[in-house]
Amino acid sequence: MDLSSTPAPHGATDPGFPASPAAELLAQNTDLIARLKTCYGADSETFAHEILRVVERYAAFVHLLPATADNFFNAPGGLFRLGLETGFFALQGTDGHILHGQATISARRQLEPRWRLATFIAGLCAESHRVFSHMRVADAAGRPWPGYLGPLADWLAASGAHRYYLRWRPRAVECRPLGVFALPHIVPATLMQHLAADNEVVVPQLMASVAGLASYRDHNVLDDLVRRSLALVVDRHLSARADRYGRPQFGSHLERYLVDALRRLAATDPGWEPNQEKSRLWFARDGMFLLWPAAAHAICRVLEGDQLPGIPKSPETLLEVLLAAGVVTARDAADLCWPIQPPGAKAPLQAVRLATPAILFNSLEPLPAPLPGDLVVDSDTTGPHTHQPSHQPAHQPSHQPAPQPAPPPPGTQLPLLPAADAPPLQPAEHSHPVEPDIGRDAPLPEPPRLALKAPMRLNPLVRSALEGIVATLNVGAGPPQCCTVADGLFVPLDQLERRGVSAASAIRALSELGLLAAANPPAKGPPTRSRDFGGTATVGVVIRPDVVEGFDPRAFALAPPPEE
Repeated sequence: MDLSSTPAPHGATDPGFPASPAAELLAQNTDLIARLKTCYGADSETFAHEILRVVERYAAFVHLLPATADNFFNAPGGLFRLGLETGFFALQGTDGHILHGQATISARRQLEPRWRLATFIAGLCAESHRVFSHMRVADAAGRPWPGYLGPLADWLAASGAHRYYLRWRPRAVECRPLGVFALPHIVPATLMQHLAADNEVVVPQLMASVAGLASYRDHNVLDDLVRRSLALVVDRHLSARADRYGRPQFGSHLERYLVDALRRLAATDPGWEPNQEKSRLWFARDGMFLLWPAAAHAICRVLEGDQLPGIPKSPETLLEVLLAAGVVTARDAADLCWPIQPPGAKAPLQAVRLATPAILFNSLEPLPAPLPGDLVVDSDTTGPHTHQPSHQPAHQPSHQPAPQPAPPPPGTQLPLLPAADAPPLQPAEHSHPVEPDIGRDAPLPEPPRLALKAPMRLNPLVRSALEGIVATLNVGAGPPQCCTVADGLFVPLDQLERRGVSAASAIRALSELGLLAAANPPAKGPPTRSRDFGGTATVGVVIRPDVVEGFDPRAFALAPPPEE
């Protein structure tokens, strides 16, 4: 049974949250609501109609839910307070900005109240996606709250629950577009229609901000104000907690800003056009790389222009945040950067490697053409890293037979590639001495690279994740993140989840196309396998060997069958 999806017994260790009226939550925040009324600058009736009823509906939707499990705003009512403070500071920021500079003065005068209201709503709902992606809510009987159907307070009242309980989803991935589903429960339809009256820009930019969608053609000042306000609110809260309760976990809220800055630079900065002279972004067969610390300085300039507080300035700290978030991968434990030598470079350059190119280029955009060779070089050389097998003597006495490989014992990892100087593999029962080839001293061929060759119908996110995992088996690509087994390639599920692909979606996509090895036992067991990987018992899936280009099919043909 999956305990993460089923509420545990609720005793003294988990008191849950009381199903109190949402009005009590508003009463606990009267100070901020009063400041909000002063900032909005409208009469009491207008404030109650446009602002207060949205705040009341937001309180009913999120109720006492915290924003995070163990980080910022993790107390009961934290998500409500986070939204209210972000909306307040975003609204306050509209006083010094022209939100639609292309309009005439008279048009801006008419639209300004709608812009200010939309900015407040975008800030209030900026983190509403968390109720769908990060938490599970259930009553004492284990009945889950259907968050897509209505506010939490309404469900509690309808079900007669006195308390409710929260379980955090393990390894939850931030998905800001889910916040769009919360908007109809928070913003009345009549108010949304009011925002859309006499214009075609307010509601689209509000929706883009809540969904976390970047806009490169029409600058979204509303979203700038919301992102700046959210960073300010989180930074202030963490600083206060550090003084009172010890140092909390810093940095986890910075990932979105760093990734957003990377995407903006890749989309708008000519110096980030891949594989161009003096570019900071290089893409080849062995991955996508950012020159470091040059890329870090560019990120800092973008975020300084956004006036976001709490953003680290040193490249080392930025790299630590990106590594912790799984955005980039380290070469090894001792060296976080990769030495690469782009075309035209006189010496190797330090770079960081992105976990997947999809971080900068989503599935709707075509990837740039990769360079035909590799970029990674040996740290003590100036040329691309190539695997050079040791040469055997050119002449062997004819009476000395070439060694014959023994069949691999069960459970051992198989060779990825056939040895360049080894005789053809033969079944053990038919093995016999093979005469060496005399008189040849030709250079040994470079072993082929391993690469995924799955059908184009495979889910793009799954394909991108698997491509990055398979690439780690190549020489100079860092610690392997998968391994060969008797009947294919073992891929740990946690490596897929680190790249933003859930185990369920990956298994479903691979199963639909028949890319998984036979079940264990055949046609009876689950699609997952468990084996030792890096000294730890790890759950994963086994992909058919023919899905990986560069494997020696004879090694798998001779391998013992998978253990039952």
